[in-house]
Amino acid sequence: MVKQSRLLPAETKRLAVVSDTHSQPHAKTAERLAELAPDAILHGGDIGDRAVLDQLAEVAPVYAVRGNIDTNLRDIPDVLTLDIGALRILLTHIAVYGPRLRPEVAKLARAEKAALVVCGHSHVPFIGEDRGLTVFNPGSIGPKRFSLPIVFGTIDFTATGVRLAHVEAETGKRWLP
Repeated sequence: MVKQSRLLPAETKRLAVVSDTHSQPHAKTAERLAELAPDAILHGGDIGDRAVLDQLAEVAPVYAVRGNIDTNLRDIPDVLTLDIGALRILLTHIAVYGPRLRPEVAKLARAEKAALVVCGHSHVPFIGEDRGLTVFNPGSIGPKRFSLPIVFGTIDFTATGVRLAHVEAETGKRWLP
């Protein structure tokens, strides 16, 4: 497992979070992300083609982890720890089994002193808590899978704390389950 750490500027106010593009991000992805004007974009894996990261980088700096289909992207880490002010995020592709955090991921998050685990893989948008950690799956902006929505996530840093949300890729409106 390849791990890396990055420090993001303390003045970061918004992160966009995408995952599971599978080389085919939704056609309105770049437009929706540009509207939000994030300070950075996190990609939770299953990128597919490296060109996806290049397209996202036209909007904001991209921090990505490798997913289970990304065998050709050897230079991308499996786990990325991001420090933003007082918040430490653990970004990895496979982190949950249903709504539960996998024990090995919880152990790694604690060892890295992360409070938030951001993941992909399931294509299921999710915000929850497990094992004393907050878990955020932005869903998928790749090809439609079953009846799952095509959504991405936002992490907003405000004076009162951190706010997690989902956004519909087609409309740009907030998505709620």
